[in-house]
Parts: sequence; C-alpha cells; structure tokens
Amino acid sequence: MLKRRGIKAITGGGDSTTLEAGLRAGVAAGACGIISFGMGGALDPALRLGDMVIGSGMVGGAEAPCDGEWVAALGRHLRKAHVGRVYANGMLCAIADAKAALFATGSIAVDMESHIAARVAAEAGLPFAILRCISDLAADDLPPAVAVAMGEGGRLALGAVLGSILRQPSQIGALIGMARRFARAHRQLRRTAQRITGRLCFDLRGV
Repeated sequence: MLKRRGIKAITGGGDSTTLEAGLRAGVAAGACGIISFGMGGALDPALRLGDMVIGSGMVGGAEAPCDGEWVAALGRHLRKAHVGRVYANGMLCAIADAKAALFATGSIAVDMESHIAARVAAEAGLPFAILRCISDLAADDLPPAVAVAMGEGGRLALGAVLGSILRQPSQIGALIGMARRFARAHRQLRRTAQRITGRLCFDLRGV
C-alpha cells in the first residue's frame, strides 16, 4: 500500500547504521521529505497508551524543528493527536525518573530513531516530521529485557530476551504486560496509518 502511495518505508530499529544508510539511499533516490514514524514512550503524564504524537521539534541526539507545513498537514488528519517536542538520542529511556527529567526539559515523548532521521533530512535540506504512537507511559519502569529486545531491522532478539529473563526471572509478569500494551499500541499505529496515508499524501502534494 505504501509503495502505491509513493512512500518508501525504511526500517532500522535497533540498528542506527542500517537506518541511516537506508535514509540516505532514499534521499539519493529523490525523496521529497522524511517522516519518523513508529512507536514512542510518553514523557508527559497526560499521554495515554495509543495516543498519537506529532513532533513540533526534535531534541537530544540532534536538534531541529519539524517542518511547519507537514506538522499542520498531520494535524488536519489527526485532530486528537498531541503536538510537542520529541527527544531521541538512540538510547532507551526505560525508567520513570529519567522520563520525568526529560519532560522537565520540555519534551512530551521519546523514541530511539528520530534524531537520525532529523539529521539526514537537515543535511539534505528536506522537510522533516515525526509521528509516533505511545506504547509506554511516563510512569512506567520498563522490564530489563526490553532494553535488549530489538534486534536487526527491528525484529525481536529472542535469544537476548530469553537470556535477560534467565538472569532476572522476576520480570516475567511485567514483560508480559508490556508486550500486551505494545501490541495494543501497534494495532493503533497500523489503523492510523491505514486511515490517513492516502489523504495525507494528497495533502502534502500541495505543500
């Protein structure tokens, strides 16, 4: 569906080198802009599971505003979305206290990839936007296995997860709960993409 809309999806969760290379290849192929799209963690306590966040700017591993016209276009199609700064530096923010510290700096959500997309877009002079779906709350402490769960290309690193569980079996209950919440948020993300992709692409042609 995305290819028919002229959109190329580049996956690189857990592998910043692969992600950056894919983005640069997309730029070389004539991309007209970059949207960092996927899951994210809440820093703002008001955010709930499945909420959509439209980035107004990027801080952390790179600092850049998001393109105002693209932000407005996303907002027209996602009127309930929250708009605010997103923090990303490639590190998982897994502890509630750390999330609170980042929220105090003015960011409302965190992810692990947007700084790479922001940097590539800035170097290429392309519009940049962020659209993320909240998969963990500001008050959540994530179980240790989450930190090693993402393998190459965003796939589950099952061996690393099992190793973490063997070392700390007490996390199993929290890990199961986290997996269920992530699955719910991922379904919301897919529904959102299916609902807005065609209209958004049409809207952005006039930007």
